[in-house]
Amino acid sequence: MNFPYLTRFQPVLLSLFRFITGLLLFQYGVAKLFKFPVLPYFANIPPLIYAAGTLELVLGALLMIGLFTRLTAFILAGEMAFAYFMGHMFKGETPVFLPLLNGGTAAILFCFSCLYLSAAGGGSVSADAAMGKE
Repeated sequence: MNFPYLTRFQPVLLSLFRFITGLLLFQYGVAKLFKFPVLPYFANIPPLIYAAGTLELVLGALLMIGLFTRLTAFILAGEMAFAYFMGHMFKGETPVFLPLLNGGTAAILFCFSCLYLSAAGGGSVSADAAMGKE
């Protein structure tokens, strides 16, 4: 089924999708680095998770404003793929591939959302579009 009347909203909805994706990643960075909100699994994080939190905080903010969207989203897609394999699939003694069983659903969704944004760009409401780079 085709909805041609919705295509006029595509650039703005792409910008909204980019902003929400960046905001969700940004909140993980805030939780990991600044311990807000207080979550037990981010209480004593190892250096690798600290680095991931830094990426999520800085690049999530860049994604929210739409600055260097394609590069930012590509780096975040790689980080989320790494997070799935290292933090979810191989966190036990034996690998658990199913995301429902290893808790990696969000990492996979973030990975492919960011991969899409790296190809699609920031949309019409972004710093990239304002600077004429889109």
